[in-house]
Amino acid sequence: MARNSAALALRTPLRTSTPLSTCARTFTTTTTRTISTTTPRRHDEPKITSRETLLPQTHYDFFPSLGPDALPPKGPFTLDLSLLRREFLQLQAKAHPDLAPQEKKRQAEALSARINEAYKTLQNPLLRAQYILELRGIDVAGDETAKVEDPELLMEVLETREVIEEAASEEELQPLRELNERRIAGSVGVLEEAFKNDDMDAAKEEAVKLRYWINIRESVDAFEPGKPVVLIH
Repeated sequence: MARNSAALALRTPLRTSTPLSTCARTFTTTTTRTISTTTPRRHDEPKITSRETLLPQTHYDFFPSLGPDALPPKGPFTLDLSLLRREFLQLQAKAHPDLAPQEKKRQAEALSARINEAYKTLQNPLLRAQYILELRGIDVAGDETAKVEDPELLMEVLETREVIEEAASEEELQPLRELNERRIAGSVGVLEEAFKNDDMDAAKEEAVKLRYWINIRESVDAFEPGKPVVLIH
């Protein structure tokens, strides 16, 4: 039965999202001030030079390679993840607390933690969408009422849970995995257009849908035969 359900899921066409409306609101980003400091040292100590960012306004400010207008709607929602990771590793290498003098270790630890949080958020499309919406005063992550009311979608989610629960092996879930990755890609495309048009209502609605698809991906990744599936939304 699991094989039939998975195959049926693969044949299910993906629904297209409704046209996005364009809002005329403008969005102003703040600039980030930076300073360069050189820690005083004795002649027998290695030279430690760090470039510290003073209170970045957004997670995007930690990654200057993304450009000064990286934050949507000026910048694209989709990011170059390889470039983002490369700069993240460079930043962490410079900001590592072990490189800071004793009196600045706590400051370095706080900066390192913020860099980690910024990277974790921006490299994940769901967390990135929720973060951008949060900057606009829209709390999707913490809003328990932010759920999809589309009965077709809810039925699709319930059927997907049944397929995962009835599968006897990971191989049986491969068609479902591929279908769900297409769902995720589709949602990312809708979010790209919504943020480009500064349409926060459409972005919020699609972020809620994406939360379902990401949860299905996590459930498939954590698959164990006979294990109950809880699709949190």
